[in-house]
Amino acid sequence: MDYATLEPSLYTVKAVFILDNDGNRLLSKYYDPELYPSMKEQKNFERNIFNKTHKADNEIAFLEGMTVVYKSSIDLFFYVVGSPQENELMLVSVLSCLFESLSQILRKNVERRCLLDNMEGVFMVVDEIIDGGVILESDPQQVLQKVNYRVDENPLSEQSVAQVLQSAKEQIKWSILK
Repeated sequence: MDYATLEPSLYTVKAVFILDNDGNRLLSKYYDPELYPSMKEQKNFERNIFNKTHKADNEIAFLEGMTVVYKSSIDLFFYVVGSPQENELMLVSVLSCLFESLSQILRKNVERRCLLDNMEGVFMVVDEIIDGGVILESDPQQVLQKVNYRVDENPLSEQSVAQVLQSAKEQIKWSILK
């Protein structure tokens, strides 16, 4: 048995990616350059994982010698990939932190459109949780505090009544015109 592969390592995460409900990549970060060096190999790996997991109700999969934990929400699929001997609980804690942090940033509206509208914050969250495959943080509140990202500089509680009414009029007008 090769003892070099069994030694503990800080480099626990091999990849993180988010796919839409059609299996299209919205975000991906690969931390092991030897794992899937080309874009074609990465997309093929993502397609294989999506095909195996998009209809399953599980939280973990083993594919191509990798441990994959995943979660779905409305029209998104979140994946965290580790080596075959990696602790699944560590990977699940990263996945949970990612999902809960994004849920807070997107104001509980974790769906494709909102994610694409706030990609800057999404990348900041991922970078705050994982750096080069090393897990830096697994507490969503700490991640949000470090990121200090605001979706809207003028939240509803701070808007004037006139602004809210004006916004409602515009939304009604656009819904009628469609």
